[in-house]
Amino acid sequence: MARVTLTFDNGPTPGVTERVLDILAAAGVAATFFVVADRLRNPAARALAERAMAEGHRVGNHTLTHTVPLGELEQHGQLTSVWREIDDAQHLLGDLAPERYFRPYGAGGVLDDRLLGPQGLAHLTDGGYQVITWNCVPRDWIDPVGWVDVAMAAVASQPWSVVVLHDVKVGALDRLPDFLERLTAAGVEIRTDFPADVRLVTLPV
Repeated sequence: MARVTLTFDNGPTPGVTERVLDILAAAGVAATFFVVADRLRNPAARALAERAMAEGHRVGNHTLTHTVPLGELEQHGQLTSVWREIDDAQHLLGDLAPERYFRPYGAGGVLDDRLLGPQGLAHLTDGGYQVITWNCVPRDWIDPVGWVDVAMAAVASQPWSVVVLHDVKVGALDRLPDFLERLTAAGVEIRTDFPADVRLVTLPV
């Protein structure tokens, strides 16, 4: 049986995230919301993250500003900015993210040496963060209609897909019910944990 773990990046977005939460609740599905922590300075956005947690979803750290990959900052000697993107974000998240999940900014979903520099990775390890990447990026922000077919093809091609969607204005929202229905029809198991191959840093067992 194929497995899927659903994740939503770049929110919370008032006007969008609450509708995503409604759809997930109607389907009885839980996900992980990797939030851009700067957004939490908006009380309406923070309330959405609090709602997500209250409804059984996980909340993770998707950097403070979501502007430059950490490895790229490190290559330019900007280690203070690396620490800030990680730790200032976690401070803003506070009790919303007790598991200290961290998803780096991949600049379009790219997994390469810009993602995390060695010192950034060491800092995450020392800080007890669990670094979670992905293996399915259907690019819903580029193609908010066709992404479902792309995602379903990926789900069919591998045993466990960690799907990156976005709770932003141009993202997964409009086709999300269809995607959930197609996963159910295909007998896909929707989970909330993560396979080992997307964990760059994990806590000791």
